Amino acid sequence: MVSCDDDLNVNPQDVINEQDFLNNPDNAVQLVNGVYNKMLDYNMYSFSWIGITSITSDDADKGSTPSDTGTDKQKMDALTFDANDISFQDVYNGRYEGIYRANNALKYLEQLSIDPTLKNRLIGEVKFLRAFWYFDLVRCFGGVPLVTTSIDLNDTEAINAQVFTKKSKEEVYAQIEADLTDAIGKLPLKGQYADADLGRATQGAAQGLLAKVYLYQQKWNEAYTMSGNVISSGQYGLLPNYADVWREVGENKQESVFEVQATLTKGLVDYCNVQGPRGTPDLGWGFNTPSLGLSNSYEPGDLRREATIMYIPSTLWDGFVAPSTLNNPRYNYKAYQSSLAESWNGDKGNTAKNLRLLKYSDILLIRAEAGMQTGNTGEAEDIINQLRVRAGLAEISGLTMEQLYKERRWEMAMEHDRWFDLVRTGQAAAAMAADGKTFVVGKHEVFPLPASAITVSGGRLIQNNGY
Repeated sequence: MVSCDDDLNVNPQDVINEQDFLNNPDNAVQLVNGVYNKMLDYNMYSFSWIGITSITSDDADKGSTPSDTGTDKQKMDALTFDANDISFQDVYNGRYEGIYRANNALKYLEQLSIDPTLKNRLIGEVKFLRAFWYFDLVRCFGGVPLVTTSIDLNDTEAINAQVFTKKSKEEVYAQIEADLTDAIGKLPLKGQYADADLGRATQGAAQGLLAKVYLYQQKWNEAYTMSGNVISSGQYGLLPNYADVWREVGENKQESVFEVQATLTKGLVDYCNVQGPRGTPDLGWGFNTPSLGLSNSYEPGDLRREATIMYIPSTLWDGFVAPSTLNNPRYNYKAYQSSLAESWNGDKGNTAKNLRLLKYSDILLIRAEAGMQTGNTGEAEDIINQLRVRAGLAEISGLTMEQLYKERRWEMAMEHDRWFDLVRTGQAAAAMAADGKTFVVGKHEVFPLPASAITVSGGRLIQNNGY
C-alpha cells in the first residue's frame, strides 16, 4: 500500500496549486487516466498473474525450457508454492498500488468543481476499477485488508487498522458489491461514449462484473438477474468468428465488455512476451503453454481449439510460419501479437494488444450457470447452444452442469479463469489429481499472503491456513 503520488499522471501540489487543479475538468480526466494506466504495469496482468491464474491450472503447463523456472513458475505448476514466492508479492502489491491510486483519485474527485455528470461518471469509473482489483484479491487470497480512503502515510494508527488488518472474505465482497452498485448508477452505456472514450468502464461492465461477483458467492438469483441486465441492454453480442475475439480486429467490438487498453506508445508490459513462442525464431519467453489435457478435452470439430492453441509447427492466421525449431509443441494463441497483420513497433515487451478482462460470452455463461441453479434450464441450454453453434458444433439437449462446466472451460480457456472456476465449483481436487497434481483441501482454495506483506505489517496480518 505504501506508494507515491508520482504514480498519478497529475500531482496537484507539485504542478499547480490545489484550487486551480480542483476547478479544471481536464485534470480530473487525467487523474482517472492515471488509475487506468496501472493496468498496463508488469505487476498487474503479466508474468506473476499468468503464473498464479493459469500455470497453476490444468489448462496450462509452465512451458519455456526445463531449466528456466521463471523464478517460481515451476512451483505454480506443481502446486508447491509458498508465501515467499514473488508471484504472490507482485499480484498483491500491484492491486494495492492500483487501489491506492483509486482512493487518491476519489479523494480529489469529490472536491472538484466540475460538471456533475462528468464528476459522477469519473467516480463510477474509479469505483469500478477498485472493485475489479479487490475481486482479484479476494479470489486469490480470500480475506484481505480493506482500504477505501486516502491514508496519510504518517498516520500509524490508520495504517495498522486498515492496511495491516485483514478483513473477512465476506466484508471484501460486500465492499465490491457496494462499489459496483454505485458505479452502475453513475456510468453510461457503452454506446453513449464518444469514440475517443471507447474502452472506459461502462454501466454494462459494472453490471457484468457484479454478476460475476454474485456467481462466485453462489448468489444465483442475483447473478441471473444482473447478467440478464447486460444481455438485455442491447449493447453487446457475439462476434461471428470466435478466433477474432482476442485479435486486434476484435478489440472493443460488440463482444468486449471491458478490456485493458494498450497502444504502441503505452503498451501492455510483457503479457505477450511472456507467452510468445521460444526458440528459433525468438518470439518470447515461451511460458504458459496449453496442456495436452486441454488440447485433448475438446470435442472433434470445435473451432475454439485451434483459436486457443497454437500448434507447432504450423502456419499462423497471419501467414507467419511457426517452425519445428520452436521449443514447445503448443503455445497460447490468444496471447499472440502479430508483427505482420497487427499494430507493431518491434517491442515485444510493450505491445499494443488489449487484454480482455470481461467479454460477452462470459456474461452469457454466468447467466446460463445461474439459470441452471435457479430452474431456468431451458434458457441455459439455449445460451450454451449459441456458443456451440459459433464454435462449429451441433446443439445439445438435456444440458447438465458437467456439460456446462466443460463449455465454460472451452469458451474461456487460457483466459485466467480456469483455476478460480475449479475452486469455486468444488472441482479442483479431482481436476488437479487428473493432471498429476495434489490439491490440498482446506489450503489451496486460496493462495498465501506474501511473506513480505506480513513482515511489513509487523505480524499483524494473519497468514492463510496451511502456509
